[in-house]
Order: sequence, then structure tokens, then C-alpha cells
Amino acid sequence: MSGLDAPPAAPAEQRLHRWSWLFVLLQQLRQFIVPLVVLLFAGRRGGSEGWWELAPLLGVGALVLVSVLQYFTYRYRVGRDGITIRSGLLQRSQREIPFARIHNVGLHQSLLHRLFGVAEVRLESAGGQKPEAHMRVLGLDDALALERLVRHHGAEAADAAAVDAGGNGQVDADSRTLLALTTAEIVRLGLVSNRGMIVFAAGFGLLWQLFPDERLIARYAEDSFQQAAGYAGELHLGWPGIASAMLAVAGLFVFLLRLLSVALALSQYHGFRLSETQRRLTVERGLFARVRSSVAPRRIQAWFLQETLLHRWFGRRSLRIDTATGGREDDPRKLRELAPIATPGACDALALHLLPGAAWPPAQWRPLPRNAWWRQFAGSVAWNLVVAAALAWQLGAWGLLVLLWLPWSAYAAWRQAGRMGYSVDARLVAVRGGWWSRWWRFAEIDKLQALRLQRSPLDRWLGTASLWMDTAGAGGMSPPLRIRYLPVEEARALYAQLGRTLAARRLRW
Repeated sequence: MSGLDAPPAAPAEQRLHRWSWLFVLLQQLRQFIVPLVVLLFAGRRGGSEGWWELAPLLGVGALVLVSVLQYFTYRYRVGRDGITIRSGLLQRSQREIPFARIHNVGLHQSLLHRLFGVAEVRLESAGGQKPEAHMRVLGLDDALALERLVRHHGAEAADAAAVDAGGNGQVDADSRTLLALTTAEIVRLGLVSNRGMIVFAAGFGLLWQLFPDERLIARYAEDSFQQAAGYAGELHLGWPGIASAMLAVAGLFVFLLRLLSVALALSQYHGFRLSETQRRLTVERGLFARVRSSVAPRRIQAWFLQETLLHRWFGRRSLRIDTATGGREDDPRKLRELAPIATPGACDALALHLLPGAAWPPAQWRPLPRNAWWRQFAGSVAWNLVVAAALAWQLGAWGLLVLLWLPWSAYAAWRQAGRMGYSVDARLVAVRGGWWSRWWRFAEIDKLQALRLQRSPLDRWLGTASLWMDTAGAGGMSPPLRIRYLPVEEARALYAQLGRTLAARRLRW
């Protein structure tokens, strides 16, 4: 057989980085640190000697052995059409992952990863709760090369899809920056976010778990209040001075929370850059821990624009997406934010660039009937009455003061109903809502997987209905894609219209 007739050599198997066992060990220590500490203190409190004192060391030694064995038994091979992964010592497994199945490539670098020049790689597909492959860890160059390879094959798949759709199938190999956040923009992001409050609440919850005695916490709060009151009495501030001091303390608390939010935003979004290479979006961000995640635009299932009151003060919005990838919705390494903060024009331009041929924002929104506010208000009346009755039973007539919330609730429902609306054209279905905090939710009609017409007992009484629309992987974002409080006949007509459209088109995801 001549050299020309010889079959091509199979690609060689590769191992993880030589320090991968150390990172696996650290991950396992985080999981087993509590049992190891319990063993350590249990042996000391029991006054026993011998193997009880060595139990933590034996446990750590076992974890080291498992980590080293995982390094020697984990192999991967990059082939022409996919990646093959072999793992296991006693129970061996082999997994074939086609490139076409990989929807997202995530690279994560903690501060320790950056010191060793390595990265953690996650290959994710649609629908799964776990990644297709979790490589802990690869050298940074190998991780970037693997990402480029998956991106290249993803571009070929998108090119083939474009040819099938009648396009010319050309791929732009140049990298293009779509959005980069400056330090000033990240500071604005920290000011409009509530990350500081979330961290404060988590810290308070942790203290509550560490000190579950309510009397201890109540006594500490009472002592602090008495000391503050005594100090104020010595200064002879009077009620105006005390009120001013309380406002100053509250203002300082809010200022510290916002300062914490800014620090967290700088840590998480420093160097944020959204780029597009070979029809694949890539986001890089992070000051200490660097996160790099990529996804093909065709995997985007739904879009979410948000504009809170603080956003409007700064003239900004945020743009998030749902993607057809697996993993937990709260995973910080998952690509969800295309524009954590940007001007309204930049958000709209980004959506138009990734949705060529679509009309965004819609030229005309179809509003809900003005009396839809009554349907929204009626849903909150029952809960208000229940809360008022419970407080009146405990506090007497003072509990009925809760009913003063009803006029404000009616006004808020009236304002929100004036903002609610929807738009349906040949390409997009969009919903908008909110008053104090405004939002826009939209998706391509070809990405819709299910329609549901829902009517509660209150809807049947008032003659309204809500239309729910589901896309792949779009369950973690709030609010969901739905058109609420439509007149029942209009809802049924829209349901039938979208149903006929979906039946005549092929699902794209």
C-alpha cells in the first residue's frame, strides 16, 4: 500500500494540565471541609488518641490520591467532528461530544488559575443541567485553542445553515468588538444595581445561622439602641436633631451599600468586552477571576431589556439573553448579559445587529384595553384584605391601616396598564410592561416551542386571558414571555394566529 493510500493517523490523546490534580483537590476539599473539621474536633473532645487524630490526615490523603488518579485516568482527543473523553479507573467511561452539539464554551480563571497560567473549561449543550464536559484544568493556550476550534466548527455549521436557507454562506473571520465597558460605565452599573444589598442580606443570614438565639440578637439590638439614645440625650438634640441623626445614619447606610455595589461591579465586570468572531459571541470580564464565555447568536432564544428608575436617571438600560444551553440559571459563568449597562441606542443597535432583518424597536405597540388595570388591581385586593384581617386580629383596629395601601395599588395598576402592550410581526413577538421599572421581552417567532392560553377563575369572571410563550432554555428569566390580561376573544385569535405560523415553519434553535 502506498503512502497516498494510507489512512490518516488518528489524533493523539491528551491529558489535562500537570497541575490539574491540585485544582481537583482544592475543589474536593471545599466539599469535604466540614466533615474533616468535625472529625478533627470530635477526636479532640472525646479525649481519644490514635487513629481519631489521624482521621483528618487520612481523609486528606485519600482526596490527594483520588485527585492524582483522576489526572492519570482522564484523557481527551480532539477529532475531526468532535471530542472524545475517556475517564475512570475501576468504572471506565467514554464520551463522544460532536462539535455541532456544543452550544457554549466557558473559560473560567480564578486568581489561582491566573497564577498557574491555566483555565477551567466547560462545554455545554442545550437543555442539560450539567455541562457535556468539565475540564479542570487546561493550560491557557490549550483552552483558548480548544475554544477557537469549537468556534470554527460552529461557524461551519452556521455557514451550512445559511446555505440551506438560500444565503451565500460566507463567514467573516475577523473579530469585531460590539461593546466594551469603561470604568465609568462599570461604576454606573454598580450605582444602579442592588448587589451590595444582596451581599448584606446574605451576610445577615449567615450571622443568623451562626447565632440562632433570637434573644441574643434582640438584646444586642436593644443595647445598641439604648446607647445611641443615651448619647443623643447627653447632646440634648431634641426630636428634630434625633430625626436628622437617624436620616444621616440611614443615608450613610445607603451610601455604604452603593459603595459595596460599585466595588462588586468593578470586581465582576472589569475589562468587560463583547466581541464577535466567526458568527460566535464572546464575553470576557473580571478583575481577579476572569470569565470568558462564548455562544453562537443562533442559540439566543429570547431577549430582555430592563430600565429601572436608576437606569433612567443615568440614561442607561441593560440587555440580557436566554440561550439554549444547559447548566444552572444562577451560574455566573453562563453567558446571560450582552450589555450589563449601555445607552438605549447601543442596546437597540446590538439587538438589530444580532437580529438582521428584524424591526426593533417595533414601529407600533398594540396597547391593552385601558380597563385592564382593573384586572391587575383585582388580583392584589384579596391578598391585601387577608393581610389586613390578620393584622387586625393581632393588633386591633391599627391593623386596618394596611388598607391604605389599596389606593396606591390601584394607581400603580392604572399606570402599569397604560405601559403594557405587545407587538407581533412576521419575525418577532414582543411584550413590554412595567411603570416604575420598565422592561421589554421579545423573541423570534421561529424560536417559540410552545403556546399556552391560560385563564384563572378571576380571568373567567372578568373575561380576560393570558398567552404564555415558551422557548428553549428561557425559563430562568423574569418576567416570562407572556401577554397578560387580553380580552378573551383577542387572546384566542392571537393564539390561533401564532399556532398557524408555528405549524408552517421549522423550529430554529
